[in-house]
Amino acid sequence: MGTEPGGTQLPATLRRIERAAGALATASVARMDETVPWFRALPADQRSWVMLVAQAGVRSLVQWLRDGGGRADSTQEVSDEVFAIAPQALARSISLQQTVTLIKVTIDVVEEQVPHLAADGEEQQLREVVLRFSREIAFAAARAYARAAEVRGSWDARLQALLVDALLRGDSSDVLASRAAALGWADAPPVAVAVGRSPGGEVAAVLHTVYRLARRIRVGVIGGVHGDRLVVVLGGAADPLAATEKLLPAFGDGPVVVGPAVPSLDEATESARSALAGYRAAPAWPAAPRPVEAAALLPERALAGDAEARRRLRQDYYATLVRAAGELLETLDAFFASGGVLESTARALFVHPNTVRYRLRRIAEVTGLSPLVPRDAFALQVALTVGRLDPVTPVLPGPPGSERGKDR
Repeated sequence: MGTEPGGTQLPATLRRIERAAGALATASVARMDETVPWFRALPADQRSWVMLVAQAGVRSLVQWLRDGGGRADSTQEVSDEVFAIAPQALARSISLQQTVTLIKVTIDVVEEQVPHLAADGEEQQLREVVLRFSREIAFAAARAYARAAEVRGSWDARLQALLVDALLRGDSSDVLASRAAALGWADAPPVAVAVGRSPGGEVAAVLHTVYRLARRIRVGVIGGVHGDRLVVVLGGAADPLAATEKLLPAFGDGPVVVGPAVPSLDEATESARSALAGYRAAPAWPAAPRPVEAAALLPERALAGDAEARRRLRQDYYATLVRAAGELLETLDAFFASGGVLESTARALFVHPNTVRYRLRRIAEVTGLSPLVPRDAFALQVALTVGRLDPVTPVLPGPPGSERGKDR
């Protein structure tokens, strides 16, 4: 096998390939157009980039031969720069599998031209060299796509972190919409936010697990790691709590809290704030389910200083009992004062125990919380305390349509 000083292989053949580089690239692109239907559908600018990559590929073959890559015992790799000539956007438009198809077409064209490219007696050697080069160029393509995927993954992770930051800060809907659009967010309703401990490790790996699990249940997600917390925005999950349960392997140990469902990403700040407040208060309820709704943690959130939780307890429970009837609130006070004993409550109120039972059922109907259930009883007790510390103030009736006459 002929070799020039320095290790260059097939010197005469090498010069012929170098002179035919442009024609080989043109013939390769023409063959792609004839045999690859999806290639014909590419925009003109992307087809032109493929032509430049094909030309760079032929030049890479020449350089590879000069560096001794054609020898059977050579470990010389093809430079990844053959793909660097194309913009990163091309890697998003053409998959790795499609790139391998185009490489195969180009190699087929080169193999067909072997009789014209090889010097006398070097045809078989050139065929073997082209075969080895095709393997190396395929590896180079895989490396290029792997790097593009890493860059894209890092960029997506930064975008997701920025979007989650914007949600937690309560930025304008325009900011949220622009960042969500860059991530391909479909904004399928309902939208909810889940917060839990991050499992640690690389952020990209954590988010990859979130996305992998979300794809299984066909739910849209955007995630971000903030300190030791993993914040996940879910979209299109009919039951966000059940969907979050499927995502639990992505979270670390500890509580996972799901905020209320809202119609769109524009309103997800409310869900995020509730979920964060619940996550901070969750240690006060060691037996809480995992995941748990932020609304189920209203008593703990109120005790931790969450103003929204205080408002909810005051308006949804205390004010409801005030409006319902005086005997319900009186009965609830007596029930708690007697330690939850029906007979003692009845004696304190001078009524029959069945009357107490009826009133307790009415309390459960109007509030959704049953005093006979320990957890519900705790929430009602905190609601009564909050309501009396910051009571609902009745306002005199005003003209129709005015705000007067409503509880504050």
